[in-house]
Amino acid sequence: MVTTAPVRGVGSPDTPPPPPRKTLLERTSAFSQRHRWTALLLWTVILVGVWGGASAVGDGYRDDFSLPGTETQQTLEVLAKHGSVQAGDSVKIVLRDEAGISGADTRQRVTAMLDEVAKLPTVARVQSPYTETSAVSKDGTIGYATVVLKGKSGLMERADTLKILDTARTAQSGNLQVELGGEAARKLAEQEGGASEGVGILAALVILAFMFGTVIAAGLPIITAVFAVGTTLGGVVLVSHVVNIASYTQYVLILVGLGVGIDYALLIFARYRAELVRGASPEAASAKALDIAGRTVFFAGCTVIVALMGLVVMGLGSLQGTAVALSLTVLVTMLTSLTLLPALLAIFGKRFARQFTAKAQKRVAKGKSAEGGAAWRRWASGVQRRPLAVLLLSVVALGALAAPALGMRLGFADSGNDPAASTSRKAYDLLADGFGPGFNGSLVVVAEGDSKAGAALSAKLRSTAGIAAASPAFPTKDQQAFTVIVFPTSAPQDAKTSDLVHELRDNVLPELAREHPATYLVGGATAAVVDYSDAVAQRIPLFIAIVVGLSLILLVIVFRSILIPLKAALLNLLSIGSALGAMTLVFQEGMFGMEPGPIQAYLPIMIFAIVFGLSMDYEIFLVSRVREEWDRTKEPDTAIREGLAHTGSLIVAAGLIMIAVFGAFMLGGDRMLQQFGFGMAVAVFVDAIVIRLLIVPAAMQLMGRKAWWIPAGLDRLLPTLNIEKHG
Repeated sequence: MVTTAPVRGVGSPDTPPPPPRKTLLERTSAFSQRHRWTALLLWTVILVGVWGGASAVGDGYRDDFSLPGTETQQTLEVLAKHGSVQAGDSVKIVLRDEAGISGADTRQRVTAMLDEVAKLPTVARVQSPYTETSAVSKDGTIGYATVVLKGKSGLMERADTLKILDTARTAQSGNLQVELGGEAARKLAEQEGGASEGVGILAALVILAFMFGTVIAAGLPIITAVFAVGTTLGGVVLVSHVVNIASYTQYVLILVGLGVGIDYALLIFARYRAELVRGASPEAASAKALDIAGRTVFFAGCTVIVALMGLVVMGLGSLQGTAVALSLTVLVTMLTSLTLLPALLAIFGKRFARQFTAKAQKRVAKGKSAEGGAAWRRWASGVQRRPLAVLLLSVVALGALAAPALGMRLGFADSGNDPAASTSRKAYDLLADGFGPGFNGSLVVVAEGDSKAGAALSAKLRSTAGIAAASPAFPTKDQQAFTVIVFPTSAPQDAKTSDLVHELRDNVLPELAREHPATYLVGGATAAVVDYSDAVAQRIPLFIAIVVGLSLILLVIVFRSILIPLKAALLNLLSIGSALGAMTLVFQEGMFGMEPGPIQAYLPIMIFAIVFGLSMDYEIFLVSRVREEWDRTKEPDTAIREGLAHTGSLIVAAGLIMIAVFGAFMLGGDRMLQQFGFGMAVAVFVDAIVIRLLIVPAAMQLMGRKAWWIPAGLDRLLPTLNIEKHG
């Protein structure tokens, strides 16, 4: 009798299951590890190549805050239509002599100096204070010469502006002070970058070294961030010739790139260390880290990019280019974290395996857990004992901090915010002393009509409250439009100046149009700031609604819950509100000795876009770990406690690094960067420390099992999106 053995085939009980297919991120890790030196060399070539091209062509940054359709833009169009001479921008050489600037000796020196300034290649012409009586103060001690440039202030090279200042100061003597004012002169007050970034990187290195215990381990997240920031910065220099990108973008790029880059690499590296401690080989640990933490990095980065790209559709001048540049920064940061970091882990993998496993063994020998987390379990238990008290106290405190944001006033920094020792600030103060605070913020009011309309306009403005002086009506070439220069009684950044612009547009000029039919428009640099600020304020609600709405939908899909996404959105708004409230107190109200002034008009929406994306990073990392424990135990108390135990130290470390990097920019002298760095540091502190470690566990404790409730019908309709997996 012949017997035959059963044939093994697909689906046979004896057939071993096929090995699970590796994910894309696991395959990416394996490829980077196999070609570790190639990956490092490739990124080095990219960095050097991009910077080589950037150095060859230079940057094309342009500060463009114009908004099509605004009254300021209409004013320019009317003047151009009627042949108004659009000369280049100007700077002012400001003179002060307590004995009077009209003395024979002073006049001789100043006149000779102005002749030399007029010969400079960037100067079109010079108007002397001795030929225009209105250019000398009533007491005769302060005057100014107007230097008309051949081009725009924003395109003026710093060296050319410095040449004008140096030439002007040849007339300076013991009793004659000479300063240079105007937008071009403000560039002389700008500080060179490097110090703030260095302080932030050093602080990050200390935090990482304390967390990982070795300088090499601490250095890897910083190396990847530096590669990402360096590559992007060079790329943005090239892109600036195609896309309108503001000059401040490079500093904001460094700020965000370093913070996000170190943060993303830290998430992956921390998971890598955890896998080594559990006994995985360096190769397996890297693949696991990329497959798990890499998902968080990818999702968080995409969220930030989506929020930033939302700024593009708002149509706010050069802010669109800034949003594109920051989106590119986050994209390159993701790529370095997912490709360069695995290569570096492969290079130092064996060293890390020895170091981390040895430290874990020492912990076990002392009776502690190899992975730690005991302190965070005690912290979570403390929050769980008094969840309502923790929640109420935290929310009330953050609500009080956010409340001042309701009175936030938007605007732009001007020479009055420059460092006290800068020539632009000294010129600003001298002009305000000699001619009144409104002299630095004049308005351009245009009447499109006949000469009677122009004369009536000038007369009406002279009798309007809030106006210190108004010039005669200057006609255009075709005599069909007339321009009146208006000097407010208040400073450019004063709320009264903004109120004056609105009063002229809403009441004064419409009333005049009924008496003298013509088209009346208010423009000029000061009015442009008002237009820009109003446009931002009007568009913020729609922007917030879009970003929050998309995030809610995404979180419902990720967590299969209704309450958790609602909680996340509300808490994100609370952290952003707290940051804006703190900015208002410090920079608008002058707390801690800061000079009072408006908040830079575009910062609130920039901070909202960036912080909302970063908040999702911490939310996904913490709550997904809680979700995993919930799926495993169905015990809400245990899920919250274990979720915080596994993620608490990482959230704190990542938050402290971002706070250090962002906070370091408070050390610089640029007011915009100070506001941005401070606002981001406060937002990260509130989000990472207060919200994730106090409010979230307290809120989820109060929700209990309801936290994971979702209507069955909705659950069936939603697609499955597994963003984060914890092994």
